[in-house]
Amino acid sequence: MNTKEAVAKRILALCEDRQIAVNALANIAGIPPSTIYSMLNEKSKNPGIVSIKKICDGLDISVRTFFDCDLFDGLEQEIK
Repeated sequence: MNTKEAVAKRILALCEDRQIAVNALANIAGIPPSTIYSMLNEKSKNPGIVSIKKICDGLDISVRTFFDCDLFDGLEQEIK
């Protein structure tokens, strides 16, 4: 798994934990749904930290909490 895939899985897991749809997350985060959907699919190869921060703000969690997940342990190296 690469970092982009881990970010997408984490976003989906947070939505599931809070029982909210991706569109609802976009609304509370103040970003267009298309931004989140592009983070979840192949359109975006590099999810931006500013968008991740806005998602965290909308969910009332820290960026540290977002990345404090087993998904991010042992990721494959991105620079080869």
